Amino acid sequence: MLRTISRLASSPARRNFIRLNSTFVVPRTQKAIVFEKNNGPLLYKTDWPVPTPAADEILVNVKYSGVCHTDLHAWHGDWPLPTKLPLVGGHEGAGVVVARGSAVTNFELGDYAGIKWLNGSCLSCEFCLKGAESSCSDAILTGYTHDGTFQEYATAKAIHAAKIPKQTDLAQIAPILCAGITVYKALKTSTATPGQWVAITGAGGGLGSLAIQYAKAMGLRPIAIDTGAAKAELCKSLGAEVFIDFKATSDLSAEIKQATHGGPHAVIHVAVSEAAIEVSTDYVRPTGTIVLVGMPAGAVARSSVFNHVVKAIDIKGSYVGNREDTVEALDFFSRGLVSSPINIVGLSELASVYEKMEKGEIVGRYVLDTTC
Repeated sequence: MLRTISRLASSPARRNFIRLNSTFVVPRTQKAIVFEKNNGPLLYKTDWPVPTPAADEILVNVKYSGVCHTDLHAWHGDWPLPTKLPLVGGHEGAGVVVARGSAVTNFELGDYAGIKWLNGSCLSCEFCLKGAESSCSDAILTGYTHDGTFQEYATAKAIHAAKIPKQTDLAQIAPILCAGITVYKALKTSTATPGQWVAITGAGGGLGSLAIQYAKAMGLRPIAIDTGAAKAELCKSLGAEVFIDFKATSDLSAEIKQATHGGPHAVIHVAVSEAAIEVSTDYVRPTGTIVLVGMPAGAVARSSVFNHVVKAIDIKGSYVGNREDTVEALDFFSRGLVSSPINIVGLSELASVYEKMEKGEIVGRYVLDTTC
């Protein structure tokens, strides 16, 4: 059962605060970015209700939230999965646990916690039992079917929330909670082994910049594919052995094959480009694996059947990591093997971040400070 905040129990100001199982002062309202219909105005609210955690949930005072391309899809509503409306987007939230439900045992008040895309699942279906929680038909998706982290306070199922070590830079770790976990899982899905080449499309963006680092830390040889001098500089600084500007080459496949002495053993597609997927079936090394991560709206993956069979290539989809992947991905960060190239802006700047995202102008990852 939820208890009253003892220090405010007899105060006239208590009407401005929620009654929660907490020693923290939790306001009734907060700042949030909300849209009431897909493609509708991104409304900057200062009086949005603070949610009350259910028995199995924690309430996190979100300090920072990364901005993912998925958030843009949620706003547009261009995926074949309806969002809740109105909706607070965002699913890379890092902050402090300020309240917890009566059934929560794995978090203490004051702990650092991360809110991820996969907010909750049933934990008992065939997919949950084998660690494929993201395939659960009852999956709860933060910033899509459940209000997300573009607000000061957000809830998450405690069993799925990420435990973050104290003293962690919460702005830096925020993108790891989706982008980092996602690309780490994709690299595992590729089955590439140390010493092998892995091509990363969209390498200069939020996911790609982390994929380069995870690949390097896993003993792989990353080749970055993107466009522009700024992205080339970033990718090389993060450990890419080769950078190929797809707009500056007359024969992308030939250049990649030459650089990798026969083609990469794996390709990780974080770029939202149907054309990038198709051309990778030509340059991937025979018996190699192509992993689809980015999901351009309405796109299909095309592969010549003859080429596909003769080269014996594998095309796989990789969604988001499970709880084990989360622990492993965060450990790479905690040991200093990966870092987040971020730009911090205020919560009210979300619309301008989306505009840059639409134009392909983002280098690294944008992170929102929820207090601004």
